[in-house]
Amino acid sequence: MKKIAVIILAVILTAEPVQLHSQTKRGWSIGPLPAIGYNSDLGFQYGALADIFWFGDGSTFPKYIHKFNVEVSQYTKGTGVYHLFYDSEYLLKGVRTTVDVSYITDKMMDFTGFNGYSSFYSNEFATENPSFFKMDRRLFRSTIDLQGSLGGNWKWAAGAGLYSYRVGEVRLEKYEGEDNLYTRYLNSGIISQDEARGGVHLEIKSGVVHDTRDNESDPSKGFWTESILFGSPFGKSYLKMSFVHRGYIPVYKTRLTFAYRLAAQANLAGEAPFYMQQNISTLYFRQITSEGLGGINTLRGVIRNRVVGKGLAWANFELRYRFLDFRFLKQDWYLALNPFLDAGMVIQPYKLDKMRYSNDPYIWSFADEKLHLSAGAGIKAVMNKNFVVSFEWGKPFDKRDGKNGMNIGLNYIF
Repeated sequence: MKKIAVIILAVILTAEPVQLHSQTKRGWSIGPLPAIGYNSDLGFQYGALADIFWFGDGSTFPKYIHKFNVEVSQYTKGTGVYHLFYDSEYLLKGVRTTVDVSYITDKMMDFTGFNGYSSFYSNEFATENPSFFKMDRRLFRSTIDLQGSLGGNWKWAAGAGLYSYRVGEVRLEKYEGEDNLYTRYLNSGIISQDEARGGVHLEIKSGVVHDTRDNESDPSKGFWTESILFGSPFGKSYLKMSFVHRGYIPVYKTRLTFAYRLAAQANLAGEAPFYMQQNISTLYFRQITSEGLGGINTLRGVIRNRVVGKGLAWANFELRYRFLDFRFLKQDWYLALNPFLDAGMVIQPYKLDKMRYSNDPYIWSFADEKLHLSAGAGIKAVMNKNFVVSFEWGKPFDKRDGKNGMNIGLNYIF
């Protein structure tokens, strides 16, 4: 962290203060970075990544014509990321096209059970038994999402995704044969044998979007609301609904913005397999994964996927204060602070009765679910109003949600 602070300080001292985004960007803009970061759930990260933008003649700036994101990286706790992302409103006339192809290996995937506080978790126990709340997961994901105009600020949305999961006990040799929560859930019948090792699923989605934001990557005013139906008609079929409303309210010009997100996801029919219950529907991947609740996408500072159920509700509130504008490497930059408060809980439990009847104190905590809360702050370095380097730290209010969490990566979470 000292090295990161020194780099940021050097950038500030050598940068030239300017009026915010005084120049229009044209042609290519490339934000290459060594993928050197840290996530308290995953460990230290090493590799390479890049956000690549094409602005053409600059007439659309700050909106890009094409965007690519490429990442190849590893985390010291075992996660590997191989990720290609593309987004454009110009590839197909009148249709926004978003494509993601990713392969993610996670040798120590967090698994703390289902239904939030109804499942047992202890920081002290997790420290003494490092593999107990972990499992092995290999995920291949390929998605395409389309949005087109319905008139005014309204859009239709449709998409499809292919998900291939391979899951099981932790395979690392030093933890082989140790007791773990995944095996207890399997032996108790909460995880069924036909789901125990994963599967392949085609997920389809459709819905509507209302968007009045002034800029997508870092808006200072406007609203974004989406209502999406998604599910799979094949194999273990299910249907879910997602509703997300985001607001960006200017407090002082473009310098200080109050940003919030209110969201809910509910199960309407059928039941997704256990290894897909943590998935959160999205039309645009701001992070490599869209999962929760808990972790960098939803409840910052809470253990990754701590709050998992058939239905979820959550909210995020933060102030975004742009306090320093400068030019660096012939690009327009600014720094911003974002103190935040996050909240969420399970609103539709997943196999809660089976958890209660398991007679296993490591599965059923003898507690009811209630609101999970966390708070913290972040700092952002934003290039050309599109490329956002992020550092965030959060702490949960309840020790059953972990100790704290830190992430160094890209983008605001909403």
